[in-house]
Amino acid sequence: MTGFLSELRLYVCNNFIAHFPSHRVRLWFYRKVMKFSIGTGTTIFMKCKFDCASGLKIGNDSCINANCRLDSRGFLEIGNCVSISEDVIFLTADHSEELLETSNREKKVTVGDYVWIGTRAMILPGVNVGKGAVVAAGAVVSRNVEDLAVVGGVPAKFIKYRPENFDYKANYKRLFQ
Repeated sequence: MTGFLSELRLYVCNNFIAHFPSHRVRLWFYRKVMKFSIGTGTTIFMKCKFDCASGLKIGNDSCINANCRLDSRGFLEIGNCVSISEDVIFLTADHSEELLETSNREKKVTVGDYVWIGTRAMILPGVNVGKGAVVAAGAVVSRNVEDLAVVGGVPAKFIKYRPENFDYKANYKRLFQ
């Protein structure tokens, strides 16, 4: 019965709550029912999909745009003032590449403060994205990203360092989003 209730909670979250055009309602559900830790000033836009109840921690003044997939089975931690564009995928679990075993391997993903992640980027299990880093649109990040590094490509490779200028907030809201 516990498994059924857990799956029902995910179904309601991903198919009803995620489509409800009210930040307050969605954040209330995510905090109280899904047991996510979400800081003040943080916005999660509509149509984001979650793979697991609990295991998600987001800091203050961050913004997760629409249609993102947040897999928190292995724990996903997102810092303060983080800007995540649409269609970004975070994975914290995978399977053995040897295909001899189909059990999940769960690995924590950490995103530091003041990170920008571009549209349709994918962050793979076990990755740490350092403070102030930028992940280019469409990048597939399979290795840790240093503080202030800009990475892009498939697989993501170092491009350059960005200046340390952290006097902004990434929080913003739009009506009906």
